[in-house]
Amino acid sequence: MFFNPTITALSSGMASLIAPIPLLATLDPENSPIILSGVLLSLVVIYLASKLGAEAALKFNLPPVLGELVAGVIVGVSALHLIVFPEGGLSASNSGIMTVLQSINPMSPAAVSSVFESQSEIISVLAELGVIILLFEIGLESDLRQLKEVGIQATFVAVVGVAVPFAAGTAGLMIIFHTAAIPAIFAGAALTATSIGITSKVLSELGRLKSKEGQIIVGAAVIDDVLGIIVLAVVASLAKTGEIDVLNVIYLIIGATAFLLGSILLGGIFNKTFAAVVDKLKTRGNIVMPAFIFAFFMAFIGNAIHLEAILGAFAAGLVLDESDARNELDELIKPVADLFVPIFFVTVGARADLGVLNPTVPDNRAGLLIAVFLIVVAILGKLITGWAVFGQPGINRLAIGVGMIPRGEVGLVFAGIGSASGALDKPLEVSIIIMVILTTFLAPPFLRIAFGDTVEPPAIEKASS
Repeated sequence: MFFNPTITALSSGMASLIAPIPLLATLDPENSPIILSGVLLSLVVIYLASKLGAEAALKFNLPPVLGELVAGVIVGVSALHLIVFPEGGLSASNSGIMTVLQSINPMSPAAVSSVFESQSEIISVLAELGVIILLFEIGLESDLRQLKEVGIQATFVAVVGVAVPFAAGTAGLMIIFHTAAIPAIFAGAALTATSIGITSKVLSELGRLKSKEGQIIVGAAVIDDVLGIIVLAVVASLAKTGEIDVLNVIYLIIGATAFLLGSILLGGIFNKTFAAVVDKLKTRGNIVMPAFIFAFFMAFIGNAIHLEAILGAFAAGLVLDESDARNELDELIKPVADLFVPIFFVTVGARADLGVLNPTVPDNRAGLLIAVFLIVVAILGKLITGWAVFGQPGINRLAIGVGMIPRGEVGLVFAGIGSASGALDKPLEVSIIIMVILTTFLAPPFLRIAFGDTVEPPAIEKASS
């Protein structure tokens, strides 16, 4: 055989270059290829479930996002256990994905646990990116001028939607169920949440996002999110120390207001800069890349100042909504959103443990009774927000109230923090989770009914010959 040392050395060098690089080395350098396999298999399950669920929902004349949520429940902790997360006390033995990985790559118990936690964390991060991109897209689809017009009404809706459920839930738990003050306040705080991601997606699918009602709902949901962050900060500090950090509350109020108003007021400057950058770039992605740089930077700022990344992304979308490249940007964003947003909705459904509805479990029985109370307060407390709108004759008040109902991932965050802080016992935690699940799944179909609309498949335009 002919042997060439130079070629052999070159081949060896190339082999070292193309050998599997531990892309996930920061999480687990020894098992990074297996972690990557887990992430890829999880994405296959998520995308397949998302598409099948959305198509099935559309056939039944329901919003596709509801199908994605239900599909998430099926592949998640409530049914097939394919997409599960360690936050709910689950381990690798509960994960169908991990079972497949173990059959392909025998691992020690410690390695199995490490791989499970790492791949779950990556999917969670991708889901967070999904909701950030969703809110950026919703901001682009919103009409900033119309949003300004309904700003006062949206503020009233948000304030009522936070104050009424919080007061009614806290007082009811203390008076009727004799719950201690701090747990009752935490549960009341969980009732204030509104999932802007779920509601705005349904409004977009119904073609109602730019309607007067849609803009009031979106504006109120954004303000509600800001108020929710402040309430969460208050009750979290109360649970930890037994007293409220007044300075932190003042900081959150000023910071959230300044961030949103500042972003909108400086929108003209941002738009001019964006247009100038787009004009100078000549390579592929000259529009979409600067847009995402801006969106992610705004999301980073929102997160860095202890608000929410989604608020920054939404503000970025609102600002770029008035740019000259807005229509083209809308079309360029859609494929990216189609790739990431389903991860968010499927994982929300996957985390929803319907096992808490099982009355044969002793811990669930007390929780079910409290849950009935919380569900009533959760629905009525948001429904009445439609009647907080003034100066808008002919407005669909029922649709506004229904649009504020879903708690979604925001409510789960409240429940998770409350549980981690030790403020919530098992029955109260179960009741909050039940409330979150039902309000999340009931709102999309009832929002369609409130508008009196049907969901039609998007029209396919034929190219003219």
